[in-house]
Amino acid sequence: MLKLDQTDRTLLNLLQNDSKQTNKELSNKLNLSVTAIYERIKKLEKEGVIKSYVALLDKKHIAKSFLAQCHVRLTEHSKDFVMKFEREIIKLEEVLECYHVSGDYDYILKVLVKDMEAYRDFMITKLTAIPNIGNTHSIFVIGEVKHTTAISI
Repeated sequence: MLKLDQTDRTLLNLLQNDSKQTNKELSNKLNLSVTAIYERIKKLEKEGVIKSYVALLDKKHIAKSFLAQCHVRLTEHSKDFVMKFEREIIKLEEVLECYHVSGDYDYILKVLVKDMEAYRDFMITKLTAIPNIGNTHSIFVIGEVKHTTAISI
């Protein structure tokens, strides 16, 4: 694991808030040369600390603002069944996140679609078509209180 110094941490926080900042802008904020910033970013990318750069979209502007958590319980927990379920979930574009968890359910899915009708269609034609699903439990988001992609360092 790469040991991060305070400058790396500050740089990562700046990039998480706005990854489109130029190396010149970052160098001014950190009092380092543009070359030093470039080298630090390349090191963080090479070591896998920075995985990718993305554009975050506003769900309302793309007509996909119906967010649900779907808890899934499998009927069988053998390695083959678990791996097949995970391979199928990865293919579903509506599933933004999938977590294998402990507790009453085996997986928690974060699902984003246009509306309730689209969610129903997703459940009937896609999710429950995956073999080995014992049952599901859906929770619908009423309002978003906090949403961040930034990890505190």
